[in-house]
Amino acid sequence: MKTRFGPAGTSDSFTAMGFRKNEQIPAYLKGFGLNAFEYQCGRGVRISNKAAASFGAIAREYDIQLSLHAPYYISLSSLEEEKRENSINYILQSARAVKALGGTRIVVHSGSCSKMPREEALALAMETMRRAVERLDAEGYSDVRICPETMGKVNQLGSLDEVLSLCSIDERMLPCIDFGHLNARTFGGLKAKADFEAVFEAIENRLGISRLREYHAHFSKIQYTENGGEKVHLTFEDTVYGPEFEPVAELTVKKGCHPTIICESAGTQAEDARTMRELYEAELKKSGQDSEK
Repeated sequence: MKTRFGPAGTSDSFTAMGFRKNEQIPAYLKGFGLNAFEYQCGRGVRISNKAAASFGAIAREYDIQLSLHAPYYISLSSLEEEKRENSINYILQSARAVKALGGTRIVVHSGSCSKMPREEALALAMETMRRAVERLDAEGYSDVRICPETMGKVNQLGSLDEVLSLCSIDERMLPCIDFGHLNARTFGGLKAKADFEAVFEAIENRLGISRLREYHAHFSKIQYTENGGEKVHLTFEDTVYGPEFEPVAELTVKKGCHPTIICESAGTQAEDARTMRELYEAELKKSGQDSEK
């Protein structure tokens, strides 16, 4: 296994460099030394099976691992049964698309707590997620791995503990640890190495070392407010809000992890993903390990 880095969608530089078509994305990413890409379906799964298969074939030629971000409007915890059923359908659509792309991971938002106590919202979300897993199995997508994402706004269902609870439903599920979101919802709580270490230890203690070692991640620096959490995504040029990637790189090497880390910077996703890869490779060298092939 190898640790993989890539962007969520394309940076501003994609078109600035003269690229226009999806088929050119793998070559563009390889130019940055990247080997992952998260296909964005936040506003709906609109890619056809034919287009997905074509894009996936080109990505494989360049050793680009593909994952997919499911629609943003999924709400596992909605009080309305119809919305929860629709959410299961959106997860199923995402699974079909990622399989056509040749990938196996879909990133899923849980939804908001609305006016419910967090415990009730989580219970509803877990029931909906169980049904989603059952539907995937029934439809022949048992190899698709749902990755619930930690969220950046306080009123959203998606604390680290809540995501780990969702992942306890099925051992195939992986947490999508969005370090920028965690930092935002804790108002800058990821500063010292110990803060990051607590995240890694929580995953290991709740889900086991195997799932820790193949965790999925999003990373970006994010501006936040002092009461609501996430406000806007930034770039690695930010020196105010954070978080910093170095502790993640160090702990990933220390724990023997081989995650997929997707950059969600605002317009510099590929450039900042390359920076993360370079920081990670520097940690490998410090530990006496060779760069991954």
